[in-house]
Amino acid sequence: MKPESPPADGAHPSPNTSPGAFDAWRALQKATDQKRADILADIVGHPSGMPTVEELDYMNPPLSEDAIRRHLHTLLDVGVVREHEIDPGNRLRDYPYKFYELTEAARDLFDRNGLFPEDAWRRQYESVEKTDRIREVESMPRPEA
Repeated sequence: MKPESPPADGAHPSPNTSPGAFDAWRALQKATDQKRADILADIVGHPSGMPTVEELDYMNPPLSEDAIRRHLHTLLDVGVVREHEIDPGNRLRDYPYKFYELTEAARDLFDRNGLFPEDAWRRQYESVEKTDRIREVESMPRPEA
């Protein structure tokens, strides 16, 4: 018997939910961990709402890129973020090709609970001084959502 494919938005149901359902409780549990909350704040605050690991690493100096990837994987598993990739033929050499954004279900959940307000986190993100490289990555084209 072939296992079911995960839903298109990357959400994996918990054992107590029906397949394809967004588990708000699990999402909140995972999203409110301090380090993941910092990452989510930077995703929300990013000018395009779709940063790369390189940008998230810059914004979260205490975390390694590997730690950021692990936290993103956790957030992907519960359907809080989704990953977008630039097609191999369109990738730019020496530039990131994976981008992360909130799912609609997560944005709705956070809005209902007063979490991660976009305006506040955009102002915070903009106030951080960035290197030339980070400004360059920040301004690169993103894949279609």
